[in-house]
Amino acid sequence: MKKKILISINPEHVENIINGTKKYEYRKLAAKHDISSIIIYETTPVKKIVAEAEIIEVLMLPPEELWNQTQDESGINREFFDEYFKDRGIAYAYKLGKIKVYDKPKTLMDYGIKAAPQSFVYI
Repeated sequence: MKKKILISINPEHVENIINGTKKYEYRKLAAKHDISSIIIYETTPVKKIVAEAEIIEVLMLPPEELWNQTQDESGINREFFDEYFKDRGIAYAYKLGKIKVYDKPKTLMDYGIKAAPQSFVYI
């Protein structure tokens, strides 16, 4: 059975995911399980769970190759990407599909979570 993960994302990136200009969510680590979607926790100042994004596929490539494949729909600039993956041999990206924005944002406690995850947490 596929799982969901909850990820903390900065407000500017959340906005770009919702408006469709950011189709990839980059990570230094990927979930070990087969996951179906990402629950999006928008960080300060919002501090709420605001949406859920379907995962179409998980890419795992050297950073240069990942950028070449995803840059047109990355929603970020090259400098940000390079800094994020500095000294990494492998970079991960979740290719996002349908986005469901919640009518009423949820709290971490709604999911039984006490603090925002540094990378992710399984739901």
